[in-house]
Amino acid sequence: MATVAVGVDVVDVARFTLALQRRPRMIERLFTPRERDDTGERPERLAARFAAKEAVLKTLGSGLGDAALRSIEVQRQSNGAPMIVLYDDALALARARGITQLHVSLSHTATTATAFVIGSSDVARAS
Repeated sequence: MATVAVGVDVVDVARFTLALQRRPRMIERLFTPRERDDTGERPERLAARFAAKEAVLKTLGSGLGDAALRSIEVQRQSNGAPMIVLYDDALALARARGITQLHVSLSHTATTATAFVIGSSDVARAS
């Protein structure tokens, strides 16, 4: 397994909360029903998932607009650890970059949410 790319993102929870309050439908545009259920729509947890989506896009060598944010889903494994599942255009971006697996770490406090993503490939890269 070879590391292809990494991405990191940090979100200010207060600013993110304010944006959600000003545009309540933004939650539906950014997050899948599963993500909303998993987080209980708590702003700091949503902010961490938003940071993960941005970090995934960076890992894929893309930016906002290259893939629908709902095509990147943060799920919880049975042990509670987060994992990334890609659909549609985000999955196509990963395939084009040769990324077969994404590893994610999330962290949040009441003020800051952070995500770190590593994209790897099953194919070893030539030196």
